[in-house]
Amino acid sequence: MLKTYRGSCHCGSVRFECEVDLAQGTRRCNCRFCGKSRLWKVFVLGDAFRIVSGQEMLRDYRGPESQWPQGHVHHYFCGHCGFRGFSKGYLEMEPFDGWFHAVNVAALDGVSDEELAAIPIQYENGREDDYDHPPAVVSHM
Repeated sequence: MLKTYRGSCHCGSVRFECEVDLAQGTRRCNCRFCGKSRLWKVFVLGDAFRIVSGQEMLRDYRGPESQWPQGHVHHYFCGHCGFRGFSKGYLEMEPFDGWFHAVNVAALDGVSDEELAAIPIQYENGREDDYDHPPAVVSHM
């Protein structure tokens, strides 16, 4: 069931809201970017994501070896505290069909430990560009 979550960076300068059903699953990936940042993400499609405050504090990072076409991925972080709460991407495939956000589950405010423990996780082998299958080892992710 869709639920509205509020999220923020560590210092609270950047705040957002999103509608998502965490019970539908989240993802962890071992690609260079996700692996280095230990990202636990949930996809928020279309206009179900909105920045509430702090737009001016956001900084955008693009890795030098990104496989995404130029302009199709934005890894945002707070310019004050450095926390990376979400990325924005563009894919012309289902279920995305356009712009979407990959929200860092750790950025969601007020989610209990029990709720977090119950969230399904799908592991992605981004290191080998195989997002449909988990890597051989996932315990470190």
